[in-house]
Amino acid sequence: MPTPPARPAATPASGRGRKGPPGRRDSRRPEPQRQRQQRAGAATARPSDSALRAAAARERERQPPFWFASRLVLVLSGQRPVHSLLRHTRSSAYDQLTGLATHAPLRPRGADRSSPAVLEAHGSRPRDGVIEAFARIVTGDRQRAMAFRLELCPDHRWRCAAVELDGRSAAGRQ
Repeated sequence: MPTPPARPAATPASGRGRKGPPGRRDSRRPEPQRQRQQRAGAATARPSDSALRAAAARERERQPPFWFASRLVLVLSGQRPVHSLLRHTRSSAYDQLTGLATHAPLRPRGADRSSPAVLEAHGSRPRDGVIEAFARIVTGDRQRAMAFRLELCPDHRWRCAAVELDGRSAAGRQ
């Protein structure tokens, strides 16, 4: 039986015998000059206003006063159960929060059923490991005030130590 003729060795230019996927020939692929222009433009390009606003909102939400104010609003409006803040509060503050939440003081009422929202939340540090914070909350067409105290615990977590809504604690409401 005769042996088949030997094939000529494949060259890289012919594309046969290559290891790997075939070369891409796509008209949508950017030209090298265009890529250079894009890289040069990216260094001088300014982020859009919406991207800057989104970054500022993410930074604001990472701050302990805003984070706690948002969670407290969810509990006091009846959107979340009180026990969702159990590991984020000290026992005395949990009792205050339970007393406030039974009345759901931030629950939307009347014709305007919009959810309450935190307009701003800020805090001051009277000493290391303590933040005295306040928040302005909007419920419908009304603005409310909330004050709370955060303490840094030995496990390096901020925990709420006291809560007041509209200048009154839960003891004053009963």
